[in-house]
Amino acid sequence: MAKLHLHLLSDSTGETLEMLAKAALAQFQDGDVQRHFWPMVRSVQHLERIMDDLKSSPGLVLYTLSNEAARERLETFCRAEGLPHVAAMDPIVEALEQQLGQEAHGRPGGKNRMDAAYFARVDAIQFTIAHDDGIGWENWEECDIILAGVSRTSKTPTSIYLANRGLKVGNIPLVVESPPPPSLFKLKHPMVVGLTTAPARLIQIRRNRLLSLNETTSTAYVDEERVAKEVAFARRMFADNGWPVIDVTRRSIEETAAAILKLYQERESRETTQASGPKPI
Repeated sequence: MAKLHLHLLSDSTGETLEMLAKAALAQFQDGDVQRHFWPMVRSVQHLERIMDDLKSSPGLVLYTLSNEAARERLETFCRAEGLPHVAAMDPIVEALEQQLGQEAHGRPGGKNRMDAAYFARVDAIQFTIAHDDGIGWENWEECDIILAGVSRTSKTPTSIYLANRGLKVGNIPLVVESPPPPSLFKLKHPMVVGLTTAPARLIQIRRNRLLSLNETTSTAYVDEERVAKEVAFARRMFADNGWPVIDVTRRSIEETAAAILKLYQERESRETTQASGPKPI
């Protein structure tokens, strides 16, 4: 199995570079990859302190450096040492420059500037945490999205993921013996999305959850007949109210969130079109 030292150098938090590297590595099943992460590299002096590590563990160097002096020094060093190196954002930035007809601003960590969008995202995260698991249902009309589903259908992690995209999300567990508050069925602003999964998969997840809590797995929580009724109860509620449904059985959190975002954007587009009225002939 091939072993690779992957060096990630960024002049900011390195979040974008890590995501790009993770997405690319997901295309390869085999390979022993050891990552070396170097964030906040904003000067030649800082870069010089890293070079010994690059030399002792030679491998692929991916970087996003806005400081021209640091960038040129790194590229010169890599060429001298025979290290393959890739400026990860360059092709994207160059393509955008051509299409937009303007030069990019070389700001370190431009994505992380504390602008209005940043504070909106923080507000969305705080709101979502405060409205997890059916809490704060009195404020549901302020939500952008509400996720409904039986226990262990990934409602909370999906909510937090969407909140990081700036959306205010509430979620509620559907329990046969405890119907949701009537206000859920009267909401105007939020888009309610039902999350469902295969009963067999749900039982497996619930059993693992009970094991992690050192609790017995012989409970109604994982009873096959009981779980099947729960799922059927939730599906019937989704259908009766015309809510879109996403089956999370074989989806990751990211895939579920992407499907929800697509539904939300389509809804926003329809509402915008309706608000603008018919186009004049």
